Amino acid sequence: MSNNSSQSFTFVSRTAPYGSNRPQLCLDAALAAAVFEQKVNYVFLNDGVYQLLKHQDAEAINTKTLGNALETLDLYGIENVYVCKDSLAQRALTADDLVIKAIHIASDELKTILAESDSVFNL
Repeated sequence: MSNNSSQSFTFVSRTAPYGSNRPQLCLDAALAAAVFEQKVNYVFLNDGVYQLLKHQDAEAINTKTLGNALETLDLYGIENVYVCKDSLAQRALTADDLVIKAIHIASDELKTILAESDSVFNL
């Protein structure tokens, strides 16, 4: 008997990597959903794109470097990782600045992803 109860979850991470627990909460929730074999979309938007920057080092603030943890998304089967093109452009960032590969999407594509998701977590 097959299990067709898989749902689509979209996690929108929109805050800078440090200064609050929201980025870590978003990551933890996405990984938990993936462990239970749910379809997971992970979107970086607004200041959330800073989470993707290479060469982060959070040791000075006595915390784990978030960029290192984001590299595990693929290991958990989270393949649908998106970054907002406009958010990158507004911050003068390019794909070469990012620690992981992400699909660059426009606002209208983001709206479609959100509309097609069973649940959206906006952190």
